[in-house]
Amino acid sequence: MSLRLYDTSTRTVRAFEPLEEGRVGMYVCGATPQAAPHIGHLRSGVVYDVLLRWLRRSGYEVTFARNVTDIDDKIIAVAEERGVPWFAVAEANYRVFTRGYDVLGCLPPTVEPRATGHVPEMVALMRRLIDRGHAYASGGDVYFDVRSWAEHYGALSNQRLENMRSAGDTPNEDLKRDPLDFALWKGAKPGEPFWETPWGEGRPGWHLECSAMSTKYLGSTFDIHGGGVDLIFPHHENEIAQSRAAGDGFARYWLHNGLLTVDGEKMAKSVGNVVALPDLLGKARPAEIRYYLASAHYRSLMDYTDAALAEAVSAYQRVEGFAVRAAELVGAAGEAAALPEAFTAALDDDLGVPQALAVVHEAVREGNSALASGDRDAVRERLAAVRAMIGALGLDPLSEQWSRAGEDDLRPVVDALVAVALEQRQAARSRKDYAAADAIRDGLTEAGIVVEDTPNGPRWELKRS
Repeated sequence: MSLRLYDTSTRTVRAFEPLEEGRVGMYVCGATPQAAPHIGHLRSGVVYDVLLRWLRRSGYEVTFARNVTDIDDKIIAVAEERGVPWFAVAEANYRVFTRGYDVLGCLPPTVEPRATGHVPEMVALMRRLIDRGHAYASGGDVYFDVRSWAEHYGALSNQRLENMRSAGDTPNEDLKRDPLDFALWKGAKPGEPFWETPWGEGRPGWHLECSAMSTKYLGSTFDIHGGGVDLIFPHHENEIAQSRAAGDGFARYWLHNGLLTVDGEKMAKSVGNVVALPDLLGKARPAEIRYYLASAHYRSLMDYTDAALAEAVSAYQRVEGFAVRAAELVGAAGEAAALPEAFTAALDDDLGVPQALAVVHEAVREGNSALASGDRDAVRERLAAVRAMIGALGLDPLSEQWSRAGEDDLRPVVDALVAVALEQRQAARSRKDYAAADAIRDGLTEAGIVVEDTPNGPRWELKRS
């Protein structure tokens, strides 16, 4: 069975047939770095890393583009609140995102374009839309005319135009022809960053940048566009509208990973249940966290609990325990084994990781039986199969990255993640918001990170539970 993927645009599982034989262009909506990443961002990173690895394992040459939205209303608001430049907020958090992906073993993208580096492409796209009658300039803003694309708008999210509400993406609603129209370009307000365009100074709208960057690196038509299910509307709906209205074929398959809740509730700062990587690193090793985030089907709603994480830790350690004991008996080297048919079939069926892991654990059970009986040939065979399968998911416990020997190399990564929290704490203390500063410190303490204030600044220690 060849690879089949669930396509949101058709709401069916479709056979994957790339535009060009042997090659795949894949674009995934990446970070908007107004804050450090939480567990939901990390799940998305792991999900698309598994897809990337499986496409490559299946013989495809993949060009993987993942963008960075480094200018945005939220970034500007955080910068104003903290009294720092907007680019300092974006850059600091971008680096934390990158280290977070790295620590969980996510392969780097082929290209990672930033919105601020692609304004000329956005201007060109807006000009094409205006010339075709699908966009208009108004008071320094540029808007997409949704009614001009009414026959197609709403197809991805399965909505009717008459049931939609105002885009709500600008305070300048009076500048729109229709409340449903969405901003391609926002005229600059005093003190805000801006770029020059034929329609005045301003900055990109959120949706415009992805259309401009994806087609620049992957072509006017490409294979896969991915992101979280929360991006289906309005972000991806608007991307499709502006891209196809401009004449581009755009993405041929749309993949969306499910959301992640915490103890049954949506993550929110106001609730105080946002789970970040430092929280998890106090409870599990990076490979165990990756196993947990990859273990559910990518389209499912995933509810984080400490018990669920602990169960995943135990499951990964069963795989690791067999691999270590088997390698001690027969050695870890040898030619790579072919993947079992059941494992391949599971991943080819819309990335069925839960079913694939069931095949892994069955091989582990057989391997442990072989260890108990002293059957070296059977141990060698099962070890090769387990390493091939778990390695395809980026989780081979005998690989250099995940071996126990590398367990103590986390300090630089954790340091970078904690540094952002400490910087936020210092900003709160500077503005005499001591309640917020104490809340940040308490949150770090709960995550197993003990902060000590010294004359030379704060220092921290990681206390594992």
